[in-house]
Amino acid sequence: MPPTAEGVRAALEAAASAEERAKTQRRMADARTEVIGARMGTVFGIAKTNARMPLAEVDRLLDADAYEMRMVAVSILDFQARTKDADRAALYELWMRRMDRIDTWDFIDRGAPRVLGGYLLDRPREVLFDLARSDDWLRRRTAITAAFWIIRAHDLDDPLALCEILANDPEHLVQTNVGVALREIGRVDRARLEEFLARRSADLSAHARRTARTALT
Repeated sequence: MPPTAEGVRAALEAAASAEERAKTQRRMADARTEVIGARMGTVFGIAKTNARMPLAEVDRLLDADAYEMRMVAVSILDFQARTKDADRAALYELWMRRMDRIDTWDFIDRGAPRVLGGYLLDRPREVLFDLARSDDWLRRRTAITAAFWIIRAHDLDDPLALCEILANDPEHLVQTNVGVALREIGRVDRARLEEFLARRSADLSAHARRTARTALT
């Protein structure tokens, strides 16, 4: 029998504790977010066990209010994107359609590189530029985080163009990943990072600047 959203909920509840629930609730940006109380290692283990879940059930996980159920969902998308026989278009389309439910920085970091960036490796990337210009900081973080996988392929033009757009972003949680993107660009091509920093260093946050410069040490 294929894995189900109900089965994931039952597994999470069986692993929950009041102590872990309180710990996770403290780091939720929205206090109204439901927290079941399973440890993150357990959440990822449940996702791995259910990695072949049909996408219709993953969609149902994303409907859930519970933080851990949605973390399982994005983790399953990431696990599926790693497989040779993945339907990358279907994974990408589900993510893009349900971005309203992928609404924490760690959901984005968990899946955007492979699910979005991996799909866009050999495709036009206008969508990332649209996201980078969004009024929603979560979408802007999604754009630069998806670019991590493109940088990994030593394809730097579009990631650098995204960094140009986001260099002076006012949101700390966007700046943090701009810094990571620049660091990884520098590990591929030091000269291109140096040229970028010569022009835009003052626009970056101190955190992003420090992160980027670690590639130069």
